[in-house]
Amino acid sequence: SGNFITSLKKGKDARRKADLEQIQRALEMYYEDKRTYPTTLSFGGKLCETSSCTSSEKVYMQKVPNDPNPSYTYQYKSDGTYYRLFSCIENNLDNGSGIKQTGYSETNCGGCGLCKYGITSSNTNLL
Repeated sequence: SGNFITSLKKGKDARRKADLEQIQRALEMYYEDKRTYPTTLSFGGKLCETSSCTSSEKVYMQKVPNDPNPSYTYQYKSDGTYYRLFSCIENNLDNGSGIKQTGYSETNCGGCGLCKYGITSSNTNLL
């Protein structure tokens, strides 16, 4: 059953990476329009022109993905000029792009402690 558990972890990790990439695309569209990144991001909520999300506003993401495992959370950092998005990675053999198995300092991904996967806007880098 070890292989089954490993493939489950890989599947969850693949979803996390795909989710962050989807969020990244929405953030870049937002930036193209506003010349700034949003200062807050509501996982599980909408991403609109403003945080009030009125019906007349442009919606960049109908539902911002949230981690499938509730004990994990994505982390988001922004001052409007850049962002970093982080998530957990369960497969401790993954060493692909954006992976840091020892975890990124100054991050907190809930039940898994330090976040182990990250992507950023093109004008900054991971910690």
